[in-house]
Amino acid sequence: MRRVRRLFSRPVIAGFVVVAVVAVGAGLYWFQPWKVWQDETVQESLPAATPVPDAPDPAAEPSKAASTPPEPAGPQTLARGDLISHEHATSGTATVLRLADGSHVLRLENLDTSNGPDLRVWLTDAPVKEGQAGWGVFDDGKYVSLGKLKGNKGDQNYVLPSDTDPAAYTSVSIWCDRFNVSFGAAELARA
Repeated sequence: MRRVRRLFSRPVIAGFVVVAVVAVGAGLYWFQPWKVWQDETVQESLPAATPVPDAPDPAAEPSKAASTPPEPAGPQTLARGDLISHEHATSGTATVLRLADGSHVLRLENLDTSNGPDLRVWLTDAPVKEGQAGWGVFDDGKYVSLGKLKGNKGDQNYVLPSDTDPAAYTSVSIWCDRFNVSFGAAELARA
């Protein structure tokens, strides 16, 4: 026991132990390896149709109401794509929807990917490439972060900022902001 005390009483050894403990702590914080075994499932329903504000009363203006086609009752699909795997196995679909009130939502359905640190949902203008060539392309061009990934499994909705034109974006990425890599992505085909 005295030998161990003597060993740790040396400044070089004590300094090495402190540096090692700090390095292990920083590594654990940075990589968060426990998330590999933690799944977060989110089951949000499809966004409900909301009435269009100040809609004209058909009884008040019969000639105008007859010539104007009715607004679609539910969300309208603008673009859709299937998620492919990049850094981690990823599957599901991504759909851009226009709601009855004119707002836009990105919906991820049947999402299944790995959990990880600092995962985000990005709407981008980058082409989706398979394999390692596609891992890091999404921060090269224009993108909009729709927020943190709510869960690595399930169905979830992400509201697009009101000043975002969905037609200007061609893909979606599940982006790991900490390591600048795509877990998976979908090319959006216009509906």
